[in-house]
Amino acid sequence: MEVIVRRLALLLTALLLLTAACGSDSDEGGDALRVGMVFDIGGKGDRSFNDSAYRGLLQAEQELGVKAVEFEPGQDSDREQGLRKLAERGFDLIVGVGFLFSDSVGKVAADYPDTHFAIVDGRVEGRPNVASLLFREEEGSYLVGAIAAEKSASGVIGFVGGMEVALIKRFEAGYRAGAQAVRPDVKVLVGYAGVTPSAFADPVKGKELALSQIGRGADVIFHAAGTTGNGVIEAAREKGVFAIGVDSNQDFMAPGTVLTSMEKRVDRAVFETIKAVAAGHFAGGVQEFGLDSGGVGYTVDEYNREVLTPDLTAMADSLAAEIVAGRIRVPRE
Repeated sequence: MEVIVRRLALLLTALLLLTAACGSDSDEGGDALRVGMVFDIGGKGDRSFNDSAYRGLLQAEQELGVKAVEFEPGQDSDREQGLRKLAERGFDLIVGVGFLFSDSVGKVAADYPDTHFAIVDGRVEGRPNVASLLFREEEGSYLVGAIAAEKSASGVIGFVGGMEVALIKRFEAGYRAGAQAVRPDVKVLVGYAGVTPSAFADPVKGKELALSQIGRGADVIFHAAGTTGNGVIEAAREKGVFAIGVDSNQDFMAPGTVLTSMEKRVDRAVFETIKAVAAGHFAGGVQEFGLDSGGVGYTVDEYNREVLTPDLTAMADSLAAEIVAGRIRVPRE
């Protein structure tokens, strides 16, 4: 009962804040474009997927002068409530961050056909007022898979996924294909944190899965698991092996341990969508971002340059060029 009361209190507080923010925004925003963002599991501050979307929103605030409001749903039913509240208040663009918003965005967009919506990682069909922002995650994962296989001393690498769904399977498929392309005899260990959305927010489970793979010989582990992946990075740091981050640049989280990150430029997709609305050029339908558009890739910076050596970056860049040219076709499953 105490847990239920606490959840209801948190939801009520969030909705009250959203109502207040929307109300004041309407009064003070003038002609400024108004953008609402509803975050995915893990919320803002996950140092991964949600934070990447938030950076795009911040960039739009700073460069385009938009007025922004954020909402973090506490559970599944809150997603639609958050989207609907923003639509009721007349926001110009409402962004749902994550594939879990697919049904909710579809429903609310149908009720508010004059409002622009965007969904990251989800596909909404038949709604011209919805932009579906999708990524070719398998392409970036192919590159970090090749890096992992080349870096591995044991010939065993690992993959830890969050929720076992088709989206995360694309990361796994690309990672495996890239690893096997450069080292056919490499062994790839795979583990998933669960089959519900909470699998993206369980760092204890992430650490447990990573420690199990390390115990079986893995010395490089790639995670595609939201905040669950924080546990993977922690395990790698403690055991002296490498981790590979995801979505955002996570190299800074454990310098020398995070070999690289498979960066997914959600920030860029969000910013460009907001910019299009501001310019009156919003386009509904599917928009896909891959290596050719800089939508995915791998990271190299001051935090990982000592471990991600020039031979590895040269190899990854060569493979990326082959993928963009169509000479390498990366599997999605």
